[in-house]
Amino acid sequence: MNNTYPLCIDLDQPGLTGFRQFISSWLYRGDNFNLLVDPGPLSTIPRLIAEMRRHGAKGLDYVLLTHIHIDHAGGTGALLREFPEAKVICHPDGIRHMVAPAKLWEGSQKVLGPQLAAAYGEIVPVPEGNIFFEEEIGSTGIRAFLTPGHAQHHCCYLLGDLLFAGEVAGVRSVVPEGILIRPATPPRFILEVALDSVERMLALQPKRMVFAHYGMVDTAVKHLEIARNQLLLWVEGARTVANLAGDEREEAMFAWLQERDEHYRNITQLPEDIRARERYFFGNTCRGMAEYVAAN
Repeated sequence: MNNTYPLCIDLDQPGLTGFRQFISSWLYRGDNFNLLVDPGPLSTIPRLIAEMRRHGAKGLDYVLLTHIHIDHAGGTGALLREFPEAKVICHPDGIRHMVAPAKLWEGSQKVLGPQLAAAYGEIVPVPEGNIFFEEEIGSTGIRAFLTPGHAQHHCCYLLGDLLFAGEVAGVRSVVPEGILIRPATPPRFILEVALDSVERMLALQPKRMVFAHYGMVDTAVKHLEIARNQLLLWVEGARTVANLAGDEREEAMFAWLQERDEHYRNITQLPEDIRARERYFFGNTCRGMAEYVAAN
């Protein structure tokens, strides 16, 4: 494995509060191939291409999508205008949405709101001949795994001892001390499905792991174990506050976790703007867990 890579390319959104050290793409340059994991939204494709060129990537063989949410995959079609030879690897359930993204774009606007969706930019179609799924990706040595949980169309990719984990283990934020991660479980969340995906990634025993949000860690197993334990703990918390009204329930859930989750309580170490961003997305996680609890 090339120890210089993967290279994190930050895709910050200066116009959105706290959207730094959050969205990124990962460039890997092997001996015989170049690949990119999660090219990000349309609005950041010019920066992505410029950074790829700056680091000497003249061609692109593969684009690996961990899932088709707009902040991870929305700019894929635009990237292929620059690299038309690139093959896109995508969960089978996501392919049709990337080829004809009208419904995906409509859903993104509904979930994110018009302002955030507009900041990301529309979703550009991917040519049907460029996108497919395979477990063994060409001659790269990379294996793809279907890992639903954060989304039904979620994949992880293993290259040697390095796991490109997407959001299977949730979301990580950089803090001065300790570890800060949280589940990323928007509706529709099914605990058993998410746990199974984490357990299968644990069984691979990776050493390093890339979080789609955000960064790379050298203690992959430890972070996967934390993620597994958090899923169970947070569902317990969701059951505890289930009888409260919506906004009150979210605040009670946050307070409950500050007392019981030694990792999530590190949110207090974040800069104010990033903390505000994380509190916003915390609401998505709470809603996903509340719906699961209500149905079970």
